[in-house]
Amino acid sequence: MTQEAILTLDSVVAGYGKMTILNGVSAAIRRGAITTVIGPNGAGKSTLFKTVFGLLSVRTGRVTFDGADTTSHEPRRMLDAGMCYVPQGRNLFPELSVRHNLELGGVALSDTSRLAGRMDEMMARFPMLREKADAQASTLSGGQQKLLEVARGLLLEPKLMLIDEPSIGLSPLMVQEVFSILKDLRSAGVSILMIEQNARQALAISDYGLVLEQGQTRIEDTAANILADPRIAQLFLGGGLAPAT
Repeated sequence: MTQEAILTLDSVVAGYGKMTILNGVSAAIRRGAITTVIGPNGAGKSTLFKTVFGLLSVRTGRVTFDGADTTSHEPRRMLDAGMCYVPQGRNLFPELSVRHNLELGGVALSDTSRLAGRMDEMMARFPMLREKADAQASTLSGGQQKLLEVARGLLLEPKLMLIDEPSIGLSPLMVQEVFSILKDLRSAGVSILMIEQNARQALAISDYGLVLEQGQTRIEDTAANILADPRIAQLFLGGGLAPAT
């Protein structure tokens, strides 16, 4: 597994209005790997994604993606650079068909003549999309909607996918299917950065883990080492991380 970083954050500070959420986050997200971000509520996990993707401005610090300084670049520029973002919750147009929802993922393609081909590739990767192509998105199950969101993000052939809480509201079986798809994407060369409430299950399929607390990086290590760290149990029982020994 390569150790090269596709995304780096160097002392990043960001937040909303007068409220600072990220208090100097530094991290190196590895290329071709799945990295899971965990931490207590309010640790800054979703804020981290929004800042990296350009939905929030960096106050101080630096973000580098695929070798280029992308600090505070707007989302469209991040899409063009090869990053896609699948936010938490449902982000579809419920009254539009599955096909039309998928097509909307291709509006940012630099070469729109490739859209039809990319659509066919997504239909082949996710047979459910082909079966339900003409159905309204609102008629899909929660898991099917999440797969549609993932497929829409993949239309742009991203180098890095940010995916926030993919398992929320899904059955255990559907969670396993979504995680299996993420592993397949890693095998295909897509780097994955994930936030997931089911930390143990997510770390079990991940290569690396990043633990945030109070807007700062507390642990950055392999997923196996984080799973074996007794401090993680304390974190998820509602307390803070114990000091490193």
